Amino acid sequence: MDRAKLQAGERVLVHGGAGSVGLLAVQLACFHGAHVIATASADNLDFVKLLGANEVIDYRASRFENQAGKVDIVFDTVGSETLNRSWSVLKPGGRMVTIVGEDATEQRVKEAFFIVEPNQNQLTEVANLLDAGTLKTFVSAVVSLEDASAAYEGTLEHKRRYGKVVVAIPE
Repeated sequence: MDRAKLQAGERVLVHGGAGSVGLLAVQLACFHGAHVIATASADNLDFVKLLGANEVIDYRASRFENQAGKVDIVFDTVGSETLNRSWSVLKPGGRMVTIVGEDATEQRVKEAFFIVEPNQNQLTEVANLLDAGTLKTFVSAVVSLEDASAAYEGTLEHKRRYGKVVVAIPE
């Protein structure tokens, strides 16, 4: 949330709140005192509420533009049409952060795009939050190295709807 310059009390819309990045964004925004609105599928609404989201919007049942109101920050993990529609919910001076860099030809999308940057202080803070149990991770499946390509392609049959896939490498 450093990239977005998040302040306590701001309204944050997290797209993909149950996704492997979105679930961390929801928790971190809550930890920093934001009012968090997240989009998720109907199957994951309760899960995202348990992460701390104040409001969860079923993106298949309704358009987030009609539910979220104006927000200070949009954290986008979806891209495409969702990213394009998100500009309309930003307050004047609002900030957009997207981790989906697809064909960024539009200047405002280029400026909003963010990829992980190494930062020792942030990593230490995240490690401390994980150790304290304040920030939680979720594993959707553990696969062998042989099944790593199926995990990457998203074709695993037995995994949770949310969380990271872990590849176990034998010793």
